[in-house]
Amino acid sequence: MKDFIGEMVGTFILTFLGCSSVAVSVLFGEYNSIFQIGLVWGIAVTLSVFLTRHICYAHLNPAVSVAMVVAGRMKANMLPSYFAAQFLGAIMAGTMLYILFGPSIAQYELTHDIVRGTTASVDTARMFGEFYPNPGDANASVSLPLAMLAEGFGTMMLVLFIFGLTEDCNVGKPSSDLQPLFIGLAVASIIFFVAPLTQACLNPARDFGPRLVAYLAGWGHAALPDAVGGWFWVYILAPILGSTVAAILFKFILEPINKNKD
Repeated sequence: MKDFIGEMVGTFILTFLGCSSVAVSVLFGEYNSIFQIGLVWGIAVTLSVFLTRHICYAHLNPAVSVAMVVAGRMKANMLPSYFAAQFLGAIMAGTMLYILFGPSIAQYELTHDIVRGTTASVDTARMFGEFYPNPGDANASVSLPLAMLAEGFGTMMLVLFIFGLTEDCNVGKPSSDLQPLFIGLAVASIIFFVAPLTQACLNPARDFGPRLVAYLAGWGHAALPDAVGGWFWVYILAPILGSTVAAILFKFILEPINKNKD
């Protein structure tokens, strides 16, 4: 129960703060660049990990939990509990986002002649779940395979950073007090180059929870990126595959090198 509550609360805070920055950008124009939104996400990750790391493992991300099991850092029988807590926290975050910004979203749709549930309503649905190409960047040209590669590669880098920043075999890792800060900076850095393509998920719970809320709140199929299940392949499967690759790379290549280094 302690781990469940920690993962649920941490994922809620991470998802709510990050998605709120997107909502504020879309509705009020307060953030003018991916750099600013990426920093908010990095801060959200840092604060969430600081808050929960002594309650649970503070994965706050199903892809990270899978990587820890693959690398032998966590027992596989803990995955169902961690997954349930992470997805529940993300759903709660999406719900709170809709409660707070619902009236503003309705006004925005009225002002811009957007009918919720139509293709045009992707402009507001992107405050909840991610889309590819990024609806906010007219220059982005992203196919389904490229979107999967971007999300998988970004998540792989994130998990490699997490291992490198926290494992004792890396004698150059930062102190325990600074590790959450560097993990947050890693998230922000990855968002800077992935977000122009796919909005940068890197976290299946963070995407599915708010997306489910949007689906049920009237966006319907407009809350889904395409008609071939792209939301699943790009934002759930690809991050998990990327994190698995990272765990294998670290366990069988980077960790042995670090341990054998004089």
